[in-house]
Amino acid sequence: MLNALDALRRGTRAVYSRGLRRYVFLPILINLLVYIGTLSYVLTHFGGWLDGWMAMVPGWLSWLEWLIWPLFLVSLVVIVLFSFTLVTHLIAAPFYGFLAAKAEVELTGREPSDDRGLLKTGIDTLGRELVKLVYILPRMLVLFIISWIPLINLSAPILWAMFSAWMMAITYLDYPMDNNKVSFADMRKRLSARWWPSMTFGGWVTLITWVPLANLFLIPGAVVAAVLMWDQHYRQLPALTKTS
Repeated sequence: MLNALDALRRGTRAVYSRGLRRYVFLPILINLLVYIGTLSYVLTHFGGWLDGWMAMVPGWLSWLEWLIWPLFLVSLVVIVLFSFTLVTHLIAAPFYGFLAAKAEVELTGREPSDDRGLLKTGIDTLGRELVKLVYILPRMLVLFIISWIPLINLSAPILWAMFSAWMMAITYLDYPMDNNKVSFADMRKRLSARWWPSMTFGGWVTLITWVPLANLFLIPGAVVAAVLMWDQHYRQLPALTKTS
């Protein structure tokens, strides 16, 4: 049975092979531009964010500053990287959809069950990304609020890590599922039915997004890895819902 780490290894190797590499250079350029903009913004505002966070700590908890500061840093890193991933995927989603479709043919020998034209596929992929945002952003907001509540925010890094793994699983595994006419609701239920492969895959992808600069070149490999995971773990599952 294919595991998440092996899928990522195989996907990263395959994505730069002759048949697929033509589909990755434009997404990499988009990711690079967003990466530079995000890094510049964070470096400019980091000091003010840290001062605001520490100002919210009650005086009687001042002795915990040595713990709160690194927790703030970890939470900020997770939030920033997760936001970076959301933005880059919203912009590059049509290209990743095409990449996933080509990878499915190259690696599995099966054509995606998608009869949409090129233009409609690109438009529908952007629409699917908006559906993901509607699902993700309210949950992200709740975690953001938790991150600012004294004492409760001590659990924020763990909650963010678990949430990021789940969101990365949804973000990447949705590409091959969308290409095979699996609705968004059905996709989430399939991921839940294969909870361990989903979370381990999402966890490894989250770690990839934390590798500065290298993540720009590893992310396309995660798209191809999602195709391998789809073929091994989710394709054979029966449709669990008829609605999107």
